Amino acid sequence: MEIKGLQQVETTIDFRCDLCGDSCKQETGVTQSLEFGTLNANWGYASKHDGESYNIHFCEDCFFQTLANLREARRGIRMFDQDFDPLAGTETDPLAEK
Repeated sequence: MEIKGLQQVETTIDFRCDLCGDSCKQETGVTQSLEFGTLNANWGYASKHDGESYNIHFCEDCFFQTLANLREARRGIRMFDQDFDPLAGTETDPLAEK
């Protein structure tokens, strides 16, 4: 026997960028989508931040600006290393441009 009825279901309808506050909802014609990037961290027992967790949402512009800042910070940290090669490992590097 099939019994039908309406149920109310909670769903995510938008994210706000945690950096600039803009909506991550993209509307093109008749379609809508949520376009966002995330930065996640869950710190464990051996960490100085034990038990802390972070889930940060970025709009597209802020995500790629943050990614550029991370790349520049890493380049500055490693610039004078003896074995630093800015092009090495770009296929497996999570900060490399795709």
